[in-house]
Amino acid sequence: MFDLKRRGTLKAGLLVFASAMLMAGCSKKEEAKPAETPAPAAAPAAAKAEPLKVAFVYIGPTGDAGWTFAHDNARKAVEAAFGDKIKTTFVEKVPEGADSERVFRDLASQGNKLIFGTTFGYMEPMLKVAKEFPDVKFEHATGYKTAPNMAVYETKTFEGAYLAGIVAGKTTKTNKLGVVGSFPIPEVIRNINAFTLGAQSVNPKVTTRAVWISSWFDPAKERDAAMTMIGQGVDVLIQNTDSPATLQAAEEKGVHAFGWDSDMSAFGSKAHLGSAIIDWVPYYTQSIQSVLDGTWKNGETWWGVKEKSIDLVKINASVPEDVKKLVDDKKAALAAGSTHVFMGPIVDQSGKEVAAAGKEPEIGMLKGMNFYVKGVEGSIPK
Repeated sequence: MFDLKRRGTLKAGLLVFASAMLMAGCSKKEEAKPAETPAPAAAPAAAKAEPLKVAFVYIGPTGDAGWTFAHDNARKAVEAAFGDKIKTTFVEKVPEGADSERVFRDLASQGNKLIFGTTFGYMEPMLKVAKEFPDVKFEHATGYKTAPNMAVYETKTFEGAYLAGIVAGKTTKTNKLGVVGSFPIPEVIRNINAFTLGAQSVNPKVTTRAVWISSWFDPAKERDAAMTMIGQGVDVLIQNTDSPATLQAAEEKGVHAFGWDSDMSAFGSKAHLGSAIIDWVPYYTQSIQSVLDGTWKNGETWWGVKEKSIDLVKINASVPEDVKKLVDDKKAALAAGSTHVFMGPIVDQSGKEVAAAGKEPEIGMLKGMNFYVKGVEGSIPK
């Protein structure tokens, strides 16, 4: 028989044991776990820099095969070179005057921070808009006015004209050269004079005449001007206009001509003696990089053969090797800075000396050239 006293004693012992176990369990549950160190938060990704927006304003169509074509080829080249650092845009066939002012203002308002205007007649409209947008950099081709946020850039196209003149002087049979001119501004007058001086350096008998069409790009007028001079006995032509119409007219009539601003050899394989080209890539590369670097400055830049901005290319295979050597020698001297296209003595039509023997011309005379050199026939339109 079970002992009730013992049973009570056992029950009491079990209660004490259970109570102790319960207390031990509660104590274990309440023991705080060491706090885990949170993983460091990932650093926020750096915001990608917005590309520099660069705009180009063109006087002619991008397919003109000349001036505007050369600028737009350079735009494409720098966009490819800089990648996502820049974003370019362009507006073509923008007339000089009020239309260009509106375009410059629109482009600045759209967030473009570097704007190139690529013709002489954009100077005043760009200067006006530049004052309204002081945080935008403006650059004007071939002009002479600057502002704190507006620079001027130009190429020495007269060097290419001089090199072409050497070939022309050795090629002509009639000793009559012709130039299809756009507007009688210093840039164009320099090129007519340089072409003449280059030809005279190898053939003192040559004379040059010019027909002015009052347009940068008008293929019909360019052709008519070329045809007029061919009818007068001119057998080598060059132009300071933007289409290949002059070269095409020469091809048709069996005389010779040059490409201008771009390689135009495809437009007249027999007539084409060479192309006096402009390569804008070196300058546009430098200018864009300076804006990206924060080192951009206003001022004037004038690059030529030395800076690889001007060249005479695709000289016709029919041109004798000794003539090609004359071109190469002159090109090397220009690149070395040991000579100048307008190195004196230079005399004008009246026989007046405008640059003394052995002297380089003053920059003011070059920039403001308003006379024909001896050997150029006719007068400069007013």
